[in-house]
Amino acid sequence: MSEKKSYLGWDLDFSRPPGEPAFCAPDSLTWSIYKNPVALAIGGVAAVLLEFADARIRSGVWNHSVYPTDPLGRSKRTGIAAMVGVYGPASAARRIITGVNNMHSQVAGTTPEGEHYSAQDTDLLDWVSATALFGFLNGYDRFVRPLSHVDKCRFYAENAPIAAMYGVKSHITSPEDFDRMLDEMSPRFESHQIVFDFLDIIRSGQAARGIPKRLYHAIANGAVSLLPGDVRDALCLGSDFDLTRRERFALRSVGWIAEQVPIRSSPAARSAVRLGLPPSFAWKSEAAKARILAGRPRDDLIAMA
Repeated sequence: MSEKKSYLGWDLDFSRPPGEPAFCAPDSLTWSIYKNPVALAIGGVAAVLLEFADARIRSGVWNHSVYPTDPLGRSKRTGIAAMVGVYGPASAARRIITGVNNMHSQVAGTTPEGEHYSAQDTDLLDWVSATALFGFLNGYDRFVRPLSHVDKCRFYAENAPIAAMYGVKSHITSPEDFDRMLDEMSPRFESHQIVFDFLDIIRSGQAARGIPKRLYHAIANGAVSLLPGDVRDALCLGSDFDLTRRERFALRSVGWIAEQVPIRSSPAARSAVRLGLPPSFAWKSEAAKARILAGRPRDDLIAMA
């Protein structure tokens, strides 16, 4: 699959226009987490599993998108939207979020059991936002670098303005908030063949040619390992999806490498250049970031949503 050059009318160039800030500051924890492709891969799969556990979201995705025929393309476009919200210039992020909201306004239907759903239902918007943040945060915490409770709350707080632009009303601010939302949603959870089909696609390695299939098998199992036990039981994800010791070591090793080696073509690097920062900024220590940003007005580094 060829790389997309534009999305919803925006040329995918995170390095322009010079100086325009994003909705997340370059020294935010969000910039640090989203730069790591291992955390995003594992966390993204976990988020989809949590979403597909609910028949309304599963039906909406399956019946109103190209997911059944092009699941990888659909996932990549979702990833682009997430990256633009965090790293993109604010003007581009506003355009893309508005475009996504407009598309969602046309998504409505009924589940196979006859229950009505709409992509603008508040509880579904809240849950989709919560699952994405939960997945990325815990993918990073588990396979890249452990985070404190304070760090986790900081991450959720940093993402509140972006979530609100997507129509989220009950934004989670802590791990405890996610647990409470999970308790409210979990009575609806059920196993479905679509969940297993999705994991088969991930395990097949189709998502990125040239990367060892074993690594994608580990990513799928790593994502399952992030799910709370009750959710895994509801989805009937048994021992076939257990993360082995070797897979855990492989994911942590690759995650550590990705944390050390800047990817100059990545949104994190190109966005740093846009702000007049070294392309390796997101990979630097907190102390080094503070030295580089010393004297820079905060308004030059973060946009108001």
